[in-house]
Amino acid sequence: MCTSSEAPVVKVLTLFPDMVRTVLETSMAGRAARQGQVRYEVVDIRDFCVDKHRTVDDKAYGGGPGMIMMAQPVVEAVESCRTHDDATVILTTPQGETFSEGLTLEFLAELQEKGELIIICGHYKGIDERARQLVVNREVSLGDYVLTGGELPALVIADAVVRRLDGVLGNSDSADNDSFTELRAGGLDCQWYTKPTEYRGLSVPEILLSGHHANIEKWRGEQAVLRTRERRPELLKDFQKPDSAKE
Repeated sequence: MCTSSEAPVVKVLTLFPDMVRTVLETSMAGRAARQGQVRYEVVDIRDFCVDKHRTVDDKAYGGGPGMIMMAQPVVEAVESCRTHDDATVILTTPQGETFSEGLTLEFLAELQEKGELIIICGHYKGIDERARQLVVNREVSLGDYVLTGGELPALVIADAVVRRLDGVLGNSDSADNDSFTELRAGGLDCQWYTKPTEYRGLSVPEILLSGHHANIEKWRGEQAVLRTRERRPELLKDFQKPDSAKE
């Protein structure tokens, strides 16, 4: 584990630092920082350019459409902020492995162990392959589509990891009940209700008003299986169904 008395730090390398800072200062991510459970370091990749125009991209060798992020400013930006040589350095790219709850927990463990997690926001047509080879050891995608830049994926990764740190959520059991978690065996969560008991002709299921917690939890487990079957049936192969749900 990280032995430093300081909170672990999530470092985001980007061409748009103001965009990243704004999001990290809000909601749970911002509260976690204010409470001292995590720190954020936003690095402007342009600060490592070598020309007066702060150029970070150029045309691709061999021709072709689009611009490519240059290796030098990216590599030197990582080297400037990396504390541990074996720190996890994530590049957000459509070519990476799809982000998941499993990766969230993996990156959480890395953050707690090393005390730092570094995320590079890709941009333009792509990033010079030499930057990948020199400083990147993980590549992550949000899904099979392309965004303008890697800032949004980087913020998604940071949010998913930080909310899992001890004490960030008011009730840690809340995260354990989410979709894709171990409690839900990788499937979807059940439906939830709050006051009032009736709204526009729709009522809260009677079981939730019964006060019988064992029966309520059993019902929630069954509903989670049914919702998974209806919306994401491909997840059922890994879903451990309660006996009642199997029936």
